[in-house]
Amino acid sequence: MSRVFNVAIVGVGIGRSHLVEGYVPNADKYKVLALCDLNVERMTPIADEFNVERRITNFDEILAMDDIDIIDICTPPGLHYPMVMAALKAGKHVICEKPLVGSLAQVDEVIAQEKISKGKLMPVFQYRFGDGIEQAKAIIDAGIAGKPFVGTVETMWRRGPDYYAVPWRGKWATELGGVLMTHAIHQHDLFTYLMGDVKRLFGRVATRVNAIEVEDCVTASLELENGALGSFTATLGAAEEITRLFLTFENVTFESDYEAYNPGAKPWRIQPRNPETAARIDALLKDWKHVPSRFETQMARFHAALLGEAPMPVTSADSRRALELVTAFYHSSTTHEDVALPIASDHPRYQSWVPPQFRAA
Repeated sequence: MSRVFNVAIVGVGIGRSHLVEGYVPNADKYKVLALCDLNVERMTPIADEFNVERRITNFDEILAMDDIDIIDICTPPGLHYPMVMAALKAGKHVICEKPLVGSLAQVDEVIAQEKISKGKLMPVFQYRFGDGIEQAKAIIDAGIAGKPFVGTVETMWRRGPDYYAVPWRGKWATELGGVLMTHAIHQHDLFTYLMGDVKRLFGRVATRVNAIEVEDCVTASLELENGALGSFTATLGAAEEITRLFLTFENVTFESDYEAYNPGAKPWRIQPRNPETAARIDALLKDWKHVPSRFETQMARFHAALLGEAPMPVTSADSRRALELVTAFYHSSTTHEDVALPIASDHPRYQSWVPPQFRAA
């Protein structure tokens, strides 16, 4: 019988999605023993719905529970860093929603702590999982796609005053960024996951849709280490919500489904250049087994990684790569220069990408 890990979820907003999509379908692998949230009125019906007995308002109580194996952090972004560090130091395994932390300096501290901690850390990038994204990845990894040429990512979503009525949203101190940080970060991760590491980025950010501190429109031009080129565009002012990745390789062109919040689930449009490539793809995918999307597969693979049966499905290094893009975006938009990656500790935005006027004294 497989080991069952005991979980405490901290923050029941997106935390409820972790329950519904991640832990309930993997009930043979996890048991949620506790919920932790400052809002008892919001937490109580969710705890009742899923028969979670422990309803906690103090994070330190969760850290002290000897029977909790995993702390799943689903709080506003500004709280991630201290909670992740405290959980690792307490010897817990940690799952943390994006963004993992609020600077490259912080993510490097987390990586250093992880190396000496008993527990393992898995950042959340649930869009990586599902038939569409994994078939594309399999074709690329098999060498069938060939050399990457160009790719685009379009994140056309809609957020208005009702969304930003939640007090922590739209503010640098608590959300740590806007569409670039909270919304498009998933799709930009998918781009590098499939196309390769970014070498240089020239970007622009703007606030055009909402009366908020952070950005709600972005665009960028990218050069990859392998020579491919890319472009990112995102807005929170779209009339129709779509997410689209369009990736052109030497032998294959991939186009994602337009589903805004689950672009990896349905099979992508795969266009081979010639019959020979088509035959190789058909042979590779002939016995394909369905991969559930989002949290269901990410949590299942985390369980396998904890047992030592598989690699970690998402790593702290993956989060650092994503946060490098964020850092480069903000710096380029301010300086009107392109930014070289990777970003080291001597970079002016290494300690924080938050504009100086919004940083804590």
